[in-house]
Amino acid sequence: MENSKPTNENNQNQGQKTQEGNKPQRNRRPNPHRQNNNPGQGQNGGGGESGENRNRNRNRNRKSNPNRQGGQPRQEGQGNQSQGQKQANNNNRKPGNTSRNSGGNKGRGGNKRKNVTTVNDTMRASLEENKRVQEARMAPWKQMDLNSKGKVRFTPLGGLGEIGGNMAVLETETTAIVIDVGMSFPDETMHGVDILVPDFSYLHTIKDKIKAIVITHGHEDHIGAVPYLFKELKFPIYGTPLALAMIENKFNEHGLKGDSKYFRFVTKRKQYEIGDMKIEWIHNTHSIIDACSLAIETPAGILMHTADFKIDHTPVDGYTMDLRRYAHYGEKGVLCLFSDSTNSHNPGFTKSETVVGKTFDQLFEMAKGRVIMSTFSSNVHRIFQAMQRGVKHGRKICVIGRSMERNVETNRALGFVDIDDRHFIEVHEVPKYADHEILIVTTGSQGETMAALNRMATDEHRHIKLKPSDTVIISASAIPGNEASVSKLMNLLMKAGVTVRYKEFSDIHVSGHAAQEEQKLILRLVQPKFFLPVHGEYNHIAKHAKTAVTCGVDERNILLMSDGDQVEITPKYLKKVKTVKSGKTYIDNQNNMTIENDVVLDRQKLAEDGIVTIVAQVSQSEGKLVGKPVVYTHGLVPDKEDKKFAKEIEQLLETMLLNMKAKGIPEHTVIETEIRAAVRKHIVRTKKRYPLIIPTVFVV
Repeated sequence: MENSKPTNENNQNQGQKTQEGNKPQRNRRPNPHRQNNNPGQGQNGGGGESGENRNRNRNRNRKSNPNRQGGQPRQEGQGNQSQGQKQANNNNRKPGNTSRNSGGNKGRGGNKRKNVTTVNDTMRASLEENKRVQEARMAPWKQMDLNSKGKVRFTPLGGLGEIGGNMAVLETETTAIVIDVGMSFPDETMHGVDILVPDFSYLHTIKDKIKAIVITHGHEDHIGAVPYLFKELKFPIYGTPLALAMIENKFNEHGLKGDSKYFRFVTKRKQYEIGDMKIEWIHNTHSIIDACSLAIETPAGILMHTADFKIDHTPVDGYTMDLRRYAHYGEKGVLCLFSDSTNSHNPGFTKSETVVGKTFDQLFEMAKGRVIMSTFSSNVHRIFQAMQRGVKHGRKICVIGRSMERNVETNRALGFVDIDDRHFIEVHEVPKYADHEILIVTTGSQGETMAALNRMATDEHRHIKLKPSDTVIISASAIPGNEASVSKLMNLLMKAGVTVRYKEFSDIHVSGHAAQEEQKLILRLVQPKFFLPVHGEYNHIAKHAKTAVTCGVDERNILLMSDGDQVEITPKYLKKVKTVKSGKTYIDNQNNMTIENDVVLDRQKLAEDGIVTIVAQVSQSEGKLVGKPVVYTHGLVPDKEDKKFAKEIEQLLETMLLNMKAKGIPEHTVIETEIRAAVRKHIVRTKKRYPLIIPTVFVV
């Protein structure tokens, strides 16, 4: 074993043979490529070593005794520390001290020492204090009164398990508020249904507690069902001027003009006391002007509801999301966060609305004839950007479509669309101008049958006939469930020969909902104890929950809800307590009337399985058919097989009546029930269908 000696001894014995076991140590040949890590010293002289040699020999030297002569056997008690000395050295080592021999243990490098960080009591106290501050910062909710007896209940009645139809109830022991009252769209199986509104049954059961309706923004899926609720129950409505103005337009359509007396206009960053709650509207960015989040102070603690949002740092109107208020309430300690989950599967950030304006620049430059732009009528920032490009290119603006006209005029009246009257024309004035001087802004981006764009595509519009020189810009994406309608519209436009600009331009439409990185930012600003993802289908809220876990929310403090689930929130726990009645009411938009559930079910039955009607006469005395029964089918068998099917039913009835004759022929209602059961069994066996069967029997 190679010995580590004092410097003078190293110099004296350099080049001599030493013993390591019984083997002599060979003189090392100098390496001309190896650099000297000890400037001023020779490679072999002065006890200096290169960094490479020093690293190689560090472990060898660790147990060497500098007092031992080369070749001498190690004597007991020499060269090694006693057990007591080892224990003392071990006890003197402090956490953070990386030196194993801080007392001056020297290697072959002579007096050269390692850099040593000394962790004293003052530094250790500072480390502990910084750790405490960091942990408090990452969980500000711990400063709440966790022994508080306050509790709140949150009950979503729409917007979970679906896109749209958002409505929820937040209640304490004495106060309840309704957050948004939105509508949703039917799927293709709901024949004759135009819109869906939430079931208001639960609101009737707690109507004495309800102090207000709180509106976050003016999208249809947040305000569209307010008129239908007001036909049953009326409460004060709190919201920003634009949201309430859009509700007023709906009230006028439904004959509720006088109900605008329930409006309570709010100012952002100001608290409003409603029962035993204090509510502040916080500006956020979304695909509609004046969208807000909510900060709600309750007896149980602070709750925050983002509503629909994205974080747009360059919005069209320049008013960015008020992230400082999120941070303000986060510092105070937030008990529970409710947050928009619509785009929870999208990584990164949602693009700014202003990128659409840049795409419009390109499309307007390319267009030679009329430009027809269709988008959501509530997306005023996008409409405004299209109008700005129209004015820039010397085009007159024609607004077509009832909801589009109404929303544009409302936003112009409130000052959100600042374009002079001289740039607008009426639809009957369009032929007076050259095609390159016209911009038409219209509804119908979702392929709605009665919308203006669809009527243009089917050549049914009274004033606008499409031309091959027209450019149609569809600046929207299909709402889930509307994909077939949008595809049909695209086919009609293509057949009309127009140039369609849709998804081939990536920035022709951007979402109004936050992607994952924006969701993370809100979670980190608020740092809530509990988290309830809202707004979206189940897969959306489940994905949002996983994002929350990565941002420090305890998985046990998250619940995935469905419509009707009632969740109780206290400083100590979050749990589901019961399920209340929820569902949808079907509305025919042509007359704003409700369609009963059984009517819709019958329509679905007719569409899927068809109908069979049977009219027969039965002799009371003989127990036989009088004449042949009349059998009609629709949607079950083709016309050419009607006679064959009618013959099968006739034989079936004759057999059934023969079996009944022994017991006596009962009254006609009993016979009709028996016929329905026998015919259904026969059709299921032969056709594998479940049609609606309507028998009519006359006993003579």
